[in-house]
Amino acid sequence: MPRYVALLRGVSPMNAKMPDLKRCFEAAGFTDVKTLLSSGNVVFSTARATAIATLQKRAEKAMLDGQGYSFASTVRSTAHLQQLIQADPFAAFKLKPGSKRVVTFLREPLAESPVELPVTHGEACILGLDGGEVFCSYVPEAKGPVFMHLLEKTFGKTITTRTWDTVRKCAVA
Repeated sequence: MPRYVALLRGVSPMNAKMPDLKRCFEAAGFTDVKTLLSSGNVVFSTARATAIATLQKRAEKAMLDGQGYSFASTVRSTAHLQQLIQADPFAAFKLKPGSKRVVTFLREPLAESPVELPVTHGEACILGLDGGEVFCSYVPEAKGPVFMHLLEKTFGKTITTRTWDTVRKCAVA
């Protein structure tokens, strides 16, 4: 059975309960559903391979039907995430000491970046783009997550971002 991860935008423990999200996905016919962490990662299986765009719409409808509101959903197969981890796109870059690695997921893949990469802003750097994923590093600073402002300015607000560690966990869930 194909396995997927719905990466939900804007989810936190303050605005979503993971058991409720799990029930929504189960009610929509997804199987072996589990939530991972509290940041809106819903892992599920389907009876057969399905187009990503179809799964994104189905996930959003499941939440709307089950709880009356929805979160923008970006879906990736766990196989795709495993390939991403094995490729280690960060290995090609010399990161600053103390850097955190994050992956931003685009709903639709891009053939090329809207700006020349890498792009830096303070301690944040958008390193590269590979289709539907953007690779970024940042050094935490007192100003907060300035890298998110840089990502949204460059790629728009229909993105969702996860730490490299979260991507690893999603890949094997």
